[in-house]
Amino acid sequence: MKAAILTGIREMKIRDIPAPGDPGSKDVLLKVEVIGVCGSDLHYYKTGRIGDQVVEFPFMVGHECSATVLKTGSEVDTLREGDRIAVDPLIWCHECDQCLSGRIHTCRNQKFLGCPGQMDGCLCEQIIMPAASCFNIPDSLDMIQAALIEPFCIGLYAQRLAREDLTGKNIAILGAGPIGLSVLLAARAAGAENIYVTEIRDCRGELAKKVGADYFGNPEKTDIVAEILAALPNGVDYAFECAGQQQTLDQCIDITTPGGKLMMIGIPTTDRVSFVIAQTRRKEITIQPVRRQNHCVQPAIDLVASGKVDLNPMVTHNYDLDHAKEAFDLVAEYSDGVIKAMINL
Repeated sequence: MKAAILTGIREMKIRDIPAPGDPGSKDVLLKVEVIGVCGSDLHYYKTGRIGDQVVEFPFMVGHECSATVLKTGSEVDTLREGDRIAVDPLIWCHECDQCLSGRIHTCRNQKFLGCPGQMDGCLCEQIIMPAASCFNIPDSLDMIQAALIEPFCIGLYAQRLAREDLTGKNIAILGAGPIGLSVLLAARAAGAENIYVTEIRDCRGELAKKVGADYFGNPEKTDIVAEILAALPNGVDYAFECAGQQQTLDQCIDITTPGGKLMMIGIPTTDRVSFVIAQTRRKEITIQPVRRQNHCVQPAIDLVASGKVDLNPMVTHNYDLDHAKEAFDLVAEYSDGVIKAMINL
């Protein structure tokens, strides 16, 4: 089968590799339909690592995907051939203390699509996944929307981790890439009162306004801390950091109200970040890292299917598998106003 393989830093080749074969008893064989290019994929493409997760080339990335079921294992009774699904890229053990306490996203024995040292990704024609990681989608969702369920899950989980009901609450989202936009869509659906978005790329900020932001400020052109505090002298209740930058973390501390929460979603390229301890301590700000998502796939599908959330506006570019490297280069350089690039098989 055809696959797009990382062969070095910023190097990707189309290769023919063996098909995965028959699924195990609790697994399903999937025909991959659409793959989203994610920021974490770009870390591996541009630097070969995220923290201590280091790529050994050749390696296949990719974890945001939709698929069609080709074959089911003997013990699978929740799926059948021809089902259209959204894929949760996580494989969890169901047995460790984390899984048993409901925290499958911190499973001690987990594997994740396209994660070095764990398993290859989905930039190929077929994969095998556990049936537990596969979610049927309704007819109202197309395969592009189904592939977008994975990044939207992260935004939805971050919103729920901050607060289930945001009615009457003021929030800020720093970074309006696909994850920041996903937080925005989830927060708007959860009833946030005012949503302030900051972003250094105007095209992303303008899209944020179109899909529900009340304010957009470019920190390279204006003092976004002063402007937000002028509108909200007490600060925001929740600040969602989606850029993975020291500067945006500092701005979050500046604009968050005493007793508020800083939700750390962005993945920094550095091994360490810091906080101004005087402000952080005096305000008693809770710093909450966000690890992927937890039990949010079905709620995400339901929200999109209900019409309360529209993921389509974030898709700006489409490619086929033969041109996957062009998609990665485009996203790596933030070229041509790209927000979300999809690879269609």
